[in-house]
Amino acid sequence: MMDELIRNIRTDLRLAMNGVVSSSMRDKGVDYKMNFGVDIPRLKGIAEKYETNAALAKELWKLDVRELKILSTMLYPVDEFTVENANEWVNEMPNQEIREHLCRNLLQELPFADELVQNWVVDSNATVRLTGFWLYVRLLLIEADVLKRIDKLPIIEKALVDVHSSDGTMHTAALNVLKQIIRRDQEGADRIMKQIAKFATSGKPEEKEIFDNLQFELTLRS
Repeated sequence: MMDELIRNIRTDLRLAMNGVVSSSMRDKGVDYKMNFGVDIPRLKGIAEKYETNAALAKELWKLDVRELKILSTMLYPVDEFTVENANEWVNEMPNQEIREHLCRNLLQELPFADELVQNWVVDSNATVRLTGFWLYVRLLLIEADVLKRIDKLPIIEKALVDVHSSDGTMHTAALNVLKQIIRRDQEGADRIMKQIAKFATSGKPEEKEIFDNLQFELTLRS
């Protein structure tokens, strides 16, 4: 039964395959064992053909196929996804694309998403921390109820460190966290701007750029 379901999904993907997109993604360094190049609206349409199924989602997640990993985040029943599942998947994160889909399609809907954020943003593993940042931003964007249980101060402190990262993905994630907090929270904005005040006159271009980016967010509040 499970093998048949996966075969049917693979058939759906072949029918929707876009070789040009797949090739373009490979050229940009987005590498999977297999990539059908199927766009997200079509993937959502494929997901709607199947019932949510934890066992199926787990099998799809194990396969190094772009579309199957994305579909796994759409087909896993939210009420069956546990903290243990989340911690296992976050440590198996293959790339930024899957990270964003996992956060948007599944993690942000979990009743314990606040617990994941608080634990992940202070993790020593950069992949885990990065996912914590992205999940926190998603919760802010959807104004999730669990936000009231999150202590933003450790998140601010970690983001202020990781915004200096030489890794572009980490830098962007940390900067985005700081921007989103500044847009929504005066206390958080004050703390952030106080911490980076010295960047305004820094001789380091990257610090000046951080200050200018966050200062701009502050002007949008007034």
